[in-house]
Amino acid sequence: MKRVVITGAGTINALGHSVPATLEAMREGRCGIGELEFRDVERLAIRIGGQVRGFEAEGRFNRQQMSLYDRFTQFTLTAAKEAIAQSGLEFHGELSAKAGVVLGNSGGGMQTLDENYRSVYEDGKNRVHPFVVPKLMNNAAAGHVSMQFNLKGPSFTVSTACASSNHAMAQAFQMVRSGMSPVMITGGSESMLCFGGVKAWEGLRVMSKDACRPFSANRNGMVQGEGAGVFVFEEYDHAKARGAEILCEVIGFAMSSDAADIVMPSKQGAARAIAGALQDARVNASEVGYINAHGTGTAANDKTECAAVADVFGPHADSLMISSTKSMHGHLIGGTGAVELLACIMALRDGVIAPTIGYEEPDPECALDVVPNEAREARVDVALSNAFAFGGLNAVLALRRV
Repeated sequence: MKRVVITGAGTINALGHSVPATLEAMREGRCGIGELEFRDVERLAIRIGGQVRGFEAEGRFNRQQMSLYDRFTQFTLTAAKEAIAQSGLEFHGELSAKAGVVLGNSGGGMQTLDENYRSVYEDGKNRVHPFVVPKLMNNAAAGHVSMQFNLKGPSFTVSTACASSNHAMAQAFQMVRSGMSPVMITGGSESMLCFGGVKAWEGLRVMSKDACRPFSANRNGMVQGEGAGVFVFEEYDHAKARGAEILCEVIGFAMSSDAADIVMPSKQGAARAIAGALQDARVNASEVGYINAHGTGTAANDKTECAAVADVFGPHADSLMISSTKSMHGHLIGGTGAVELLACIMALRDGVIAPTIGYEEPDPECALDVVPNEAREARVDVALSNAFAFGGLNAVLALRRV
């Protein structure tokens, strides 16, 4: 089996329009969640989110591209450009033929869907733009990334709600590890922050009206975000041969299904995914120093995740650092695991642990070291990234410092 490393990273999210800006915000414990700004927001009960501010698509894409790119695709291409530029790769010849892209996404072109429903049902128009379907489909971003960067290998989108990015990155990891592809572009994106997107989530009654406070006893729900995270997964020998900078190594993953409830998480399902990732990575529980938690800020998720971590790690759970960066950038649904992977890279490469901000009151059912409110310096050799989704779908990645 081939070793797999990350040689490029890109992002745009509520904390920043690049990886350096995002990591700086994480180090500072800065909150990117604020008042939402879009049409009809006054009709919503939930009016906060991790919205990307100051993003001028018109300055990045031409008119023809704008007719094809929903906001989630714009975010993906922006992040992919940064990641591939950092990697130093150019895709020609045999590399182009074998390299591909696997991305996670849950809602597809929600902005496009919202705009066109409004046009047809509210404004009474009888025609929509001929590119509505290719603009809103979930695999639009993957298709456009493959076309823009000449990626002719395996290219597809994974949609498993909040675990989409982790499932996508796991597939990319497996393809490189097996020798199918020397390089895969992977990650995920989401842009549900529009009237229809937020209104649908309001119906679940799991949203906070004021802040995301994972693991804090006074938490009152999740907060949505938007953006993208994209990475270059590359075969280790291929990266070394060309003198590439290696950010960290991907060493294992595992997936599980609760097979129990469509929305309520299962401790057993989460624990099996965490334990499976350790087994696949061939590391002992005691080697893990940091976990980027799914940590949504809902009571059901936070308590279940902490219980699963305690079950898998036993006494070592008390020595682990576990934080939720959703407290800063919000929950990007299908794109969330990708942005959160940046916190794992920062822990492994820079020795900086991103905090869980908004933490105010200890919860005895979440009695772990959640790195409350302030970043911390610590050496970490192995990190995990958790993602647990509606449908009882769990995906955990394991990474190592290089």
